[in-house]
Amino acid sequence: MAALEEGFTLTAVPLGSGPDGPLGVEQSDKTDQFLVTDSGRTVILYKVSDQKPLGSWSVKQGQIITCPAVCNFQTGEYIVVHDNKVLRIWNNEDVNLDKVFKATLSAEVYRIHSIQGTEPVVLFKEGAIRGLEALLAEPQQKIETVISDEEVIKWTKFFMVFRHAVLIFITEKHGNYFAYVQKFNSRILSKYTLLLGQEEKSVTQSFSTSVHRKFISLMSLSSDGCVYETLIPVHPSDPEKNQRVVRSLLLKSVVSGNARSGVALTILDQDHVAVLGPPLSASKECLSIWNTKFQTLQTSKELPQGTSGQLWYHGENLFMLHGKFLTVIPYKCEVSSLAGALGKLKHSQDPDIHAMTHFVNWETSQGYGLGSQNSEQSKRILRRRKIEVSVQLEVPPSTQLLAAIQKDSEKHIEVELRKFLAVKRTPDFHTIIGDVVIGLLGRYKAEPSFYPRNCLMQLIQTRVLSYSLCPGLMEFALEKTDVQILQLCLQQFPDIPESVTCACLKIFLSIGDDSLQETDINMESVSDYTATIQDGEIEEQTEILQNGFSPEEDNCKNCAQELIEKPQAATEESTSCPVTGKRAALLNAILHSAYSETFLLPHLKDIPAQHITLFLQYLYFLYLKCSENATMTLPGIHPPTLNQIMDWICLLLDANFTVVVMIPEAKRLLLSLYKFVKSQISICSELNKIEVSFRELQKLNQEKTNRELYSIEVLELF
Repeated sequence: MAALEEGFTLTAVPLGSGPDGPLGVEQSDKTDQFLVTDSGRTVILYKVSDQKPLGSWSVKQGQIITCPAVCNFQTGEYIVVHDNKVLRIWNNEDVNLDKVFKATLSAEVYRIHSIQGTEPVVLFKEGAIRGLEALLAEPQQKIETVISDEEVIKWTKFFMVFRHAVLIFITEKHGNYFAYVQKFNSRILSKYTLLLGQEEKSVTQSFSTSVHRKFISLMSLSSDGCVYETLIPVHPSDPEKNQRVVRSLLLKSVVSGNARSGVALTILDQDHVAVLGPPLSASKECLSIWNTKFQTLQTSKELPQGTSGQLWYHGENLFMLHGKFLTVIPYKCEVSSLAGALGKLKHSQDPDIHAMTHFVNWETSQGYGLGSQNSEQSKRILRRRKIEVSVQLEVPPSTQLLAAIQKDSEKHIEVELRKFLAVKRTPDFHTIIGDVVIGLLGRYKAEPSFYPRNCLMQLIQTRVLSYSLCPGLMEFALEKTDVQILQLCLQQFPDIPESVTCACLKIFLSIGDDSLQETDINMESVSDYTATIQDGEIEEQTEILQNGFSPEEDNCKNCAQELIEKPQAATEESTSCPVTGKRAALLNAILHSAYSETFLLPHLKDIPAQHITLFLQYLYFLYLKCSENATMTLPGIHPPTLNQIMDWICLLLDANFTVVVMIPEAKRLLLSLYKFVKSQISICSELNKIEVSFRELQKLNQEKTNRELYSIEVLELF
């Protein structure tokens, strides 16, 4: 069965839209926030749960927005096009669209599409497609014409098929319809001619699409009130050839063929579609949900104020213009079955609950002459039974969450997870969190396309997980090379095996800087001591002499002749960080992790020599930064300590010295470390001498205390 819940108005004032309604409603990078673009000058960001706007942006008077605003999920920025060719990019902090980034394109834009997992794409009115980054690199590049003269784009959709982005758009020319499918992994644009079925003699008014195994299901709602389906192969036999596909009748007479305003269709899941338009038996418009598997009407809701014939679907919410206000109607669809389609589905309940209905069966009270005492007793029993039923029917949020993990979409699971985390924690909270993680990972193994990254991030941040509670989590992150999850685990898990720690270290040292640049890394442990990375400038220093150690001081004339000949190189080595800021934050997480030297050393030997050298250079750099202040500490929140730095230097050299000593690139580093050790020995020797002097002073102080006399003495130590 399907159900439409009570709707609510999202906008407090009428949208400044034209006669055709808003241009679009698009998801932002936050689950509960949506961008609403009217057909005038304004883009508004709404938070659905609070039913209030979070921001509003408008173009100048005289300009007009020509395609819906979308969110770039890779950067969190918003993109819109006005006057067909002018592209604007902004974020939440911007106030005036006239002062944000602007790019004037060489051709008119039909639509910008953006979904999770890939960069936004731009579809031009002539049928050409460009990635946003390639277009911004050269805004005035020549845009080719793909579709023929008088061919007009009517509808378009951007989605993922087997982890690859696919764009489909429908065109119309002289009553004939064509489908173009662009798969971005092959860069081949396939064209299909949509042939009319034997029963179809009308104009197509709305389209929707979904993916079923090896086919793209294209559904269309025509002016005769019927829904038709076209199956387009995901992998055509001859993708470069114009192929023909036939439309077949799927649902008959779902709306009136005499609808004055537009009608709309959207696919909700594999077996359900939502239809907006007046039914055959009524003149007022309705929103209805149909079961396509059994061709039955599941539910409907009358819309007396009329609509614009537009319907948007995001998550478990339907958006439409009801009257002059944007309205949100939540819905629910259950697994399709014949009993459910006929309205005869019996929900499984406990035996004690099964006999208790949600209404009072008055026919069971046949004693009309009963006194007030029996009447009151029956009322008490009835109330008690109602309370028992309501208590027994209440399903714990944890049970709902674990059930949702098995079959629901990732967005629905995120909603259930937020509900669970919002309730008061129970004593078995950490165990339930572990079960949830194991359930998510189990579904990922059975269904590789399911990647619940956001859910896992929220679960880790509860700070109740450990490696032993969910051993597969870090293996999952290692397989996905998800350094953000690995960093969180290293910071919060107290029982990570040494083999896993080394596996994380390998990834942190080998991952490319370009990949790190696009990743959100916690930078709390890295402060201004990596500033030289950001601007690429190394300030020349005259003389460094802190805590008895100077990297330019040469006390080993026989082994460090090269350092004397190249003092500038040594200065650069000692003042610049050898890794980027994000890589430094990841390596700091390794330094903070717990380990046993006995179990860690064998795994350190498996790390490539060049990566060991890079890690040693970073550790040496950290030591130099520690030496710049009297406290021997680094700035920032939870930075590595001096003891952690020294311990890891010793571990790396113990495990890999025979290999590192043979690498020419490590020669300067080893010489610097040699001088560093020699200077530390010298410092310890001087401290021992001072310690003897302090002991003598302590003895003198004790003698004076025993005498109970007052005196002033001046002692010259040097």
